[in-house]
Amino acid sequence: LEARNRIVSVLRIGVPALGAVALVALLVQIYISSTASRFGISQLVVSSDSITVETPEYSGVLDDGTAYRVSASSARASVDATDRIGLSDASLSMARPDGVTTQVDAAHAVLDTTTQLVEVPGTAEVANSEGTSGVLDDTIFDYRSQQLTGRGPVSIDYADGTHLEAEGLTFDATRL
Repeated sequence: LEARNRIVSVLRIGVPALGAVALVALLVQIYISSTASRFGISQLVVSSDSITVETPEYSGVLDDGTAYRVSASSARASVDATDRIGLSDASLSMARPDGVTTQVDAAHAVLDTTTQLVEVPGTAEVANSEGTSGVLDDTIFDYRSQQLTGRGPVSIDYADGTHLEAEGLTFDATRL
């Protein structure tokens, strides 16, 4: 009987202590994950017909080592089509391993998470650190194939002074 009482008294202290240690470990993990996160939002608004995220941001690294950061003033998805996310004041920043940086800005864009396409129905302004800049209209970027297709007018100014005007554009990002 004494042995059983000793075991019970040890368990009365040991089990809650182990639970407290597990809780602290979990909280530390959550804290570390949140500070090292590649995804951030400032406010989430859920209504009966849509979900809106204020100032979303996502960053990561592509297979070739290019670091990227996607941000917007807001992202909105209908509850009926949560795979199509409308982005307002969308921005994409990329830094390739060779040091070249690229910035793309658009007033509106649609990210389709099912097809992995980004559609910019209006104008997208593009510039890189090598001095190339341009304006593309009605573009689609396919993440899977790394293909950029401009279906509207294109105007690009290169650092060497060359100017390109076209009625469309096809660019294969895998051939850089």
